[in-house]
This record gives sequence, structure tokens and C-alpha cells, in this order.
Amino acid sequence: MRKPSLLVIFLIVFIDLIGFGIVLPLIPIYCRDFGASGWLIGLIIASYSVMQFVFAPIWGRLSDRVGRRPLLLLSLAGGTLSYCGFAVGSAQTGAVALGVLLITRMVAGICAANITVAQAYIADITPPEKRSKGMGIIGMAFGLGFTFGPAIGSFSVKQLGITGPGWVAAGFCLVSFVMALTILPESRKPQSAPAAARPRFQQWKHTLARPYMGLLIGIFFMATFGFTCFETTLGLLLGDNFKLDRHANDDAATIGYLFTFCGLIGAAIQGGSIGRLVKLFGEPKLIAVSLYLNAVSLAWLPFISGAGFMPWLTLLTALALISIGSSLTRPPVFGLISRLTDADEQGETIGVAQSASSLARIVGPIFAGAAYQFAPALPYLVCAVVVLVTGLVAWGCLVRREAELVGEKSAESA
Repeated sequence: MRKPSLLVIFLIVFIDLIGFGIVLPLIPIYCRDFGASGWLIGLIIASYSVMQFVFAPIWGRLSDRVGRRPLLLLSLAGGTLSYCGFAVGSAQTGAVALGVLLITRMVAGICAANITVAQAYIADITPPEKRSKGMGIIGMAFGLGFTFGPAIGSFSVKQLGITGPGWVAAGFCLVSFVMALTILPESRKPQSAPAAARPRFQQWKHTLARPYMGLLIGIFFMATFGFTCFETTLGLLLGDNFKLDRHANDDAATIGYLFTFCGLIGAAIQGGSIGRLVKLFGEPKLIAVSLYLNAVSLAWLPFISGAGFMPWLTLLTALALISIGSSLTRPPVFGLISRLTDADEQGETIGVAQSASSLARIVGPIFAGAAYQFAPALPYLVCAVVVLVTGLVAWGCLVRREAELVGEKSAESA
């Protein structure tokens, strides 16, 4: 029997997230070209996260009971079908196209809740002291998915037309399914007599009642809210501030390449630096600093505009800053969450945290789309304040707790 491997789960999640990265930057542009208003664009984007919110704890709980591998296979097969539907919908026009995109994004959201299962898989096979570094594997997969996905999406738009990204994303998801089917071993034997599952809201209450768990999940919610507003409106903001042609494939490709730039930086941070940074600074300080970086970049982005070399260089600097900040948030948050969780509840607890993130991705796009119509800078400035306050709370509570624990250990050893 094969031994569970971080490399194998990384490859599967990475290939799956390439498909996600291919279509994500293009959705706001497609929706606006099909006649959607700002709030409707936000609603279509948020529908993906509504399904994640509902299904993340369900996937996590089921994986605790029946194993991780079956749930990953089921979700990857469903994801492949959702991208096929996305390609078909992209060829339609008006309300029909928007309706198909809405349905396919909902199906994709159900299947994307498998990230909970992947994180539980990593928790199964890593010791507690290496948990943050292990969770960085998922972050690195996200970063690389955003590195290669948008670039592939941009290329496929130019070479294959508007339906190209959907078909290419389906192909990548199918490859991930085949890989999981053939080389992914199970990481955890299901319990012969598993504990009775708690009702959904009792599970939330049980998880959030643990010491510092509610704080960690709340921090992750706020960080995700801010970053989702950025994801939702960046294509619109650049189109307005840099006078891009919203109907030109070349300009859709430009947006994709900028997301690729962000993903490349995120992958470099999470894949090469996160373990060393956690050892050097500890999870609490890293979380707080990441939020400060996000706040600065969010407040800066809406005021970058113009033509020529300098505005584009300034834009790349701001994008680099938010990429670094967002890359430093997820791994230490989930590392701490996993360390505070019993082995037989990893899936459920991570599912609650992932569901909270999905809730932020429901509220964020709707808020951002509506606020952007009112004033393009508004969602960025609001999110900058929210993320800054969250960073201050993280520093005041998490860093202080860590210092207290270090002091207690020093007193015991003395």
C-alpha cells in the first residue's frame, strides 16, 4: 500500500487549482460583457462561495467518517463537469449565458469545498510542529494555480476564443481526477464506530467555543473578505484606471497576466519561505504583519492610474505587496487551528474555518460589486480599514497569548 505523500496531494490540488485560476480572473469580465450589473456580477461570483459555505463542513465531516480519498475523487469529477458547463455557457449571450454561468459556478463551489478535505489530509500526515509548513503546501498550490492558471486562461482566450478557458480548465481538472484515482492513497482509516455527527450549527458552536479558535476563524474571515473584494473588482478597476478595452481579448489577457504575477509571488512565499518565517517570527506575528501589508496595498491600489511605464511599475509594486500579505495569512492561521484540534475532528474543524472563509466570499463580492458602482475606490478603502483593525486585534491577542505561553514554559523550566 502506498504511503500518503505531501507531494502527491500537492500535485493533485495544484492541477485542480490551475483550472480554478484559469476562469477566476475572467468571470467579472465575461459577466459584464453579457450585460450584468455590478451587484449581479458580485452575486454570480458569490454563488460559488455560498456553495462552499454550505458544503465545506459537510465534506470535512464525511471525510472524517469515510476517508479523504473518496471525497476528493467525487469532487474532482464534479469539478470537471462544472468547467464543461462554463465553456458551454460562455458561448451563449445575455440572460442565458448569465444563467448558465451562475449554475456552473454553484456546482464548482460545491466541488471546491474539497479544499477542506485536502487540508485534513495534510493534517493527517504531518506532526503538529510542522503543521503550518504543511498547510503552506495548500497555499503554494493556490499560488501556483494563480501563477499558471490565469496565464493559461489568457492564452486560451486569444487562441481558442471565449469558450477556450472553460474547456482547458475542464481538461486540467480531469487530469487531477485521474491522478487522484491512480496514485493517491488514503491518509486516514475511517473509525469503525464514528461519533455521531453534530448538527451544523452545533458544530459551529462547538468549534468556536474552543480557546482562541473563534478569534482565529474571525481573523481568517476578515482577511478573506478584504482579499475577495480585491479579486472581484481588480479587472474592473484596471479597465477604468488604465483605459483597457473591456471587449478586447488582449485586455482580458492583460488581467490574466497580472493575476499570474500575483500568483507567482504567492507561490514563492508559501512554497519557499513560510516554514522559515514561522520558525523565525512565530505564527501570531506573521498573521498580524500579513494583515498590515494587505491594508496598505488595498488603500493604495484604487489611486494608481495613467499611461506609461511608471503607473504600471507602481501597480506591480502594489500587487506584489498584497500578494505577499495574503500569502502569509492562510498557512499560519490553519497551522494554529490544526494544532488546537483533536486528530479525529480535523476535517470538521477545518471545514468550519473554510466555511467561514466561504461566508466572507459571499459577502465580499456582493459588497464590492455594489460599492464599486457607487465609487470605485470605496470597496478598497473600506476593506483596508477592516483588514488593518483585524491586524491590530491579531497582534494584541495572538501575539500576547504566545508571549504568555513562552513565559509559562520559561517559568516551568526554571
